[in-house]
Amino acid sequence: RLYLSQYHVLHKLFLFQNHVWVDVTRHNSNVPPLAVKNPDCLGLLNKLDRSKDTWVQHYCILKDACLYLYSGIRSTHSHGGIYLQGYVVREQANGSKKSTIELKPLSDEFKTFYFCADNSAENKRWILAIKASIKKWRPFQQVLQDYMSLPPEETRM
Repeated sequence: RLYLSQYHVLHKLFLFQNHVWVDVTRHNSNVPPLAVKNPDCLGLLNKLDRSKDTWVQHYCILKDACLYLYSGIRSTHSHGGIYLQGYVVREQANGSKKSTIELKPLSDEFKTFYFCADNSAENKRWILAIKASIKKWRPFQQVLQDYMSLPPEETRM
């Protein structure tokens, strides 16, 4: 019985955290880039537009495992965003670019994205920041699942 009540408490915390994250993400997408508080990373990135096989420059803000794309630093709101939960980030060569940032989903039903900064060092900075941002916002469902798989003696309150 105690085990079930702990589960319900954790489940309510998950729903609350998820709701807050969605609200904050929605808010961040509707403000100028410099109004996003405490970003994990920010700066210019080029995104591969595969339909035209061209690289398009965006001012990007990384915050809480979400990458917001702006047309420029003076934009009033983002024109796109990528929720990074479920993505793996790595450095990858792509065509003429020796160093790009590959954002690959765990499932093939989602799109793979390619970005690149001005140089390899900037790509590495973004890759480290993206990995840290994703890890920081590890899905609470996974935390809950890990907790529920612990032996009962380790979950007593």
